[in-house]
Amino acid sequence: MDNQFKAYMETAEILKALAHPVRLCIVKGLLEKRECNVTYMQECLSLPQSTVSQHLQKLRAMGIVETRRNGLEVNYTVADARIEQLIRIFMKEED
Repeated sequence: MDNQFKAYMETAEILKALAHPVRLCIVKGLLEKRECNVTYMQECLSLPQSTVSQHLQKLRAMGIVETRRNGLEVNYTVADARIEQLIRIFMKEED
């Protein structure tokens, strides 16, 4: 498999991960807030914590979000600047 095709595969996987409305909402919220924990996201989304955690795990596995531990609290941030550009385009936001 050549490098160009690998890049297409990686991009397709990232787009698939973002293609779920809850994950898209999580990423957009993280971009607006810059950093937050699962409890805050769960309250904003009105979803069970386990559901939010499952979506975050998928985003983390794809390298879309990363974590930072602060004592017992785990905070999430968007890990890839390309994601911010994509969200701005999809949500029709200006720079």
